[in-house]
Amino acid sequence: MGRRSLHTADELRELIVQASTDLIHESGLVGLSAREIARRIDYSPGTLYNSFDNLDDLILTIEGRLLDRLLEELDTVSGDGEAHERVYRTADCYLNFAGGNPRLWNLLFEHHIPVSQTLPDWYRQKLDALASKFENVLRPLSKGLDEDEARRSARVLWSSVHGISSLAVADKLSIVSAEEAPVLMRNLIGTYLAGLEARCAEAAG
Repeated sequence: MGRRSLHTADELRELIVQASTDLIHESGLVGLSAREIARRIDYSPGTLYNSFDNLDDLILTIEGRLLDRLLEELDTVSGDGEAHERVYRTADCYLNFAGGNPRLWNLLFEHHIPVSQTLPDWYRQKLDALASKFENVLRPLSKGLDEDEARRSARVLWSSVHGISSLAVADKLSIVSAEEAPVLMRNLIGTYLAGLEARCAEAAG
């Protein structure tokens, strides 16, 4: 364990994040421990706490990077075509991303910070950015709704898309339906948009 002088603080932080991410890919959250991370990077376990407050801080950092990658992926969704199709494409992108990163995605459900702690502001900002993706794609279809209602509606859709994606990744979808996740996702979007259109028509009066 004589490598301490070989890495700057930023480099050591990256080593820890990468080793932890690899462990999660291999065996999920259950395989993550300070001792195993330290063994992989050839440092003492106490070194981790020079870079992160605790394991929760480290896990939130990994989750944050996952959310960044999801945001980048959603940025690639084409804005061409009808507004309805953009919603479908956004939901499909979300589902495909979750399925391509199963172990890391499950962190978002499996990891719980202590009740005495609150989510850091930077993490909440990433969640707000995700919500904004759905707000933006729904804006052309939300005419007639006030701003608060439109925002709330978008978050309902986001939560639903996230739920189907997470059930599919956790292999729990068969509990609620025999249909495949893409079929359920398209049914969700179609039903949601029909209801949104009716609400907008009612609001327009």
